[in-house]
Amino acid sequence: MKVTSVSAVYPNYEHTVPSWRTHLWQIVVRIETDTGQVGWGYGGGGKAAVEVVNGHFAEILVGKPLNSLEDISAVWDFLYTESIPYGRKGIAIMALSGVDLALYDAIAKAENKPVARLLSDSIQPRIRCYATGPDTEYYAELGFTAQKIPHRWTGEESIDQAVDVAEKARNALGSDAEVMFDVYMSWDSEITLKMHKSLKHVGIHWFEDILTPDDLEELGELRPKIAPVNMAGGEHEFSSHGFADIARSGAYDIWQPDITWCGGITAGLRITDMAQETGASVVPHRGGEPWGLHLIAASTCDDFAELLPGVRGSAKDDLWIGVPEPVEGYIQTGDAPGFGVSPNPDLL
Repeated sequence: MKVTSVSAVYPNYEHTVPSWRTHLWQIVVRIETDTGQVGWGYGGGGKAAVEVVNGHFAEILVGKPLNSLEDISAVWDFLYTESIPYGRKGIAIMALSGVDLALYDAIAKAENKPVARLLSDSIQPRIRCYATGPDTEYYAELGFTAQKIPHRWTGEESIDQAVDVAEKARNALGSDAEVMFDVYMSWDSEITLKMHKSLKHVGIHWFEDILTPDDLEELGELRPKIAPVNMAGGEHEFSSHGFADIARSGAYDIWQPDITWCGGITAGLRITDMAQETGASVVPHRGGEPWGLHLIAASTCDDFAELLPGVRGSAKDDLWIGVPEPVEGYIQTGDAPGFGVSPNPDLL
């Protein structure tokens, strides 16, 4: 089997994530082969990443063999090397992620297997989920037993606000629930220690993205000071090369690569292998989406997948048809070949 065409589109979104504006959200990648297989991938980088795929990757991928996982790994290394002058991180790797996932989808369909079964004969078919967002009561009604709470520092009043929402999550989700905070790089070391002290009585599983990805040494120094709360991060890091810096600094207890941004399944596998060597856990960012879900099911990632249900009554784009839904706080990969999903043509 060989690659015959590669193309990317930016969907006709109606409900883009505000922080990504209208043109920087996720892309859809399509790969066709000479045997008729079509693979679909999901990447980041928005309209700029579409240009990377269509203007560069597409013209150098046609004719590449696609018969094994080793072929996909070779393609990954080839595209990474070819894009070094403008890549290595950011938009180029986000674009590469979409290509990598489309390759996995195509080869798994050719073998009539889910991607998870392509990766391993022994998979975790049922994975625990956590909900990210502010609507605790809604998540409790949906059956979630874990919540990650978005929190931005706006001043000293933020401490009382954090305690209030954490206590509400604990009361609504139960004594055995996991409660986490995603602060999106809005705290500093001093604030973190204040929050740690104020939230001890609640029992927090992790603090996420306390500082920026460029502050790894400071994170490594801060991490033991908040134990047993875990330090989590890595969604804004790219490829195993970037996570090697995380490993050297000891910045995080929990690594959070986003499989649609960090380089796809190929990079995800390399990152989880590295984490295992260093003793870190891996909980992929947005891991409850099909791409991360199949990696979690077939690898050494923690049995913990992130979903973003929004708030009660919120609207969202149904871009992918066939996405598995959580039931009482758990989700399954399913048995469909590939990732088991296809894009909604009305949005392409």
